[in-house]
Amino acid sequence: MSARVTTSAYGTAPGGAAVELYTIEAGDTRVSATSYGGHLTEIAFADAAGAAADVALGYDDLAAYVADTAYFGALVGRYANRIAGGRFTLDGETYTLATNNGPNALHGGLVGFSRVVWDAEPFERGEAGGVVLRHASPDGDQGYPGALDVRVTYTVTEDALTIDYRAVSDEATPVNLTQHSYWNLAGHAAGSIAGHELTLAAARFTPVDATLIPTGERRAVGGTPFDFRAPHAIGARIDDDDEQLRIGGGYDHNYVVDRAPEDEPDALAFAARLYEPRSGRVLDVHTTEPGIQFYSGNMIPGGLAGKGGARYGRRSGLALETQHFPDSPNQPSFPSTILRPGRPYTSRTVYRFSSDERG
Repeated sequence: MSARVTTSAYGTAPGGAAVELYTIEAGDTRVSATSYGGHLTEIAFADAAGAAADVALGYDDLAAYVADTAYFGALVGRYANRIAGGRFTLDGETYTLATNNGPNALHGGLVGFSRVVWDAEPFERGEAGGVVLRHASPDGDQGYPGALDVRVTYTVTEDALTIDYRAVSDEATPVNLTQHSYWNLAGHAAGSIAGHELTLAAARFTPVDATLIPTGERRAVGGTPFDFRAPHAIGARIDDDDEQLRIGGGYDHNYVVDRAPEDEPDALAFAARLYEPRSGRVLDVHTTEPGIQFYSGNMIPGGLAGKGGARYGRRSGLALETQHFPDSPNQPSFPSTILRPGRPYTSRTVYRFSSDERG
């Protein structure tokens, strides 16, 4: 069955740029993306009974995405997650960034990639359809050095959403891109995600300080509430008496994706599986990235107005953000996020959709 992409007007962004919405349909799967911030406004796929439902938290209109502070469905950059103190030193020069999360820079700063209008081009290629998003980030944008040209491709088939990232810079600069959709596999308006069962292919995670900046340690998950190497209900241990859970208000931590020593650095690796027992929906995550941030939606405000009249609340959605580690520019022991001229940044993440009749 051929994929189909339709384009519709989605309003006008601050500054006057026209925004469009691209809806990609492939069989029973439907994904919608907007050129404002690359937000994924809808992700729908079938449950074990064959009924499709939208499983991504979001809003009905552009104005709500402009006002959003939760990063629902956002395309995040230049630097996903946090950089301590909004500062880093590169090649002997110290750079000061826009801070927007207490003392820290978060998800690219005050006007990160989720708050700009991207150039967009839809495509249809047989059973796959999607949209290519492009953005030119100027030298000094939010304090980051170098002019950065970014291309992100969303490709949808009936059983997967694939995200390909590519960037080039004319100066050395940190780059860490991710997608920040919030998932509730029972349906975006279904309430708590506590009953979802999560598996993470990670024997270690990076614990954080009081401002959610990694301490530099890669701590073993064994014997802790952070051990998801076998499936566990998210709500089973989320309120345990654990310092890291208290700091995050639940799970808000980067996990170190397990890789075999013989794996190529840019090879896809299994990172996570999410299963929702009522619907039977399954989400598998494979990525070339070394980390995945599991965020259990601890700071979603109660009664938040979502799409279709939904009211979201704390832990009504969860994020699985494939990424390099937070604060890597200030952590020499972490995998480097420095992009240098002549060496393109590339990354791929595949979110694969299926169902399990146990549901």
